[in-house]
Amino acid sequence: MMASIIIPAHNAAATLAECLTACLEQGYSRNEVIVVDDGSSDDTPRIAGQFPVEFVRQEQQGPAAARNHGARMAKGELLIFTDSDC
Repeated sequence: MMASIIIPAHNAAATLAECLTACLEQGYSRNEVIVVDDGSSDDTPRIAGQFPVEFVRQEQQGPAAARNHGARMAKGELLIFTDSDC
């Protein structure tokens, strides 16, 4: 079963790298990581681009809309949601 890890991110440059590293180091190998940038004005897109993740940008609509956007993109049967500062 494939899992999709969905991360809404708004101005998450300070914490996103650590979050993505943790997500990508999970023991379960059949997963994808999706970062939904919710209208950031910092280096969030650049940082996400340094990792093998799917990245999409939307106008700022809040974390719930970003989670829903990521869920629509997901290919996994299991959806996992976390925040960029976890």
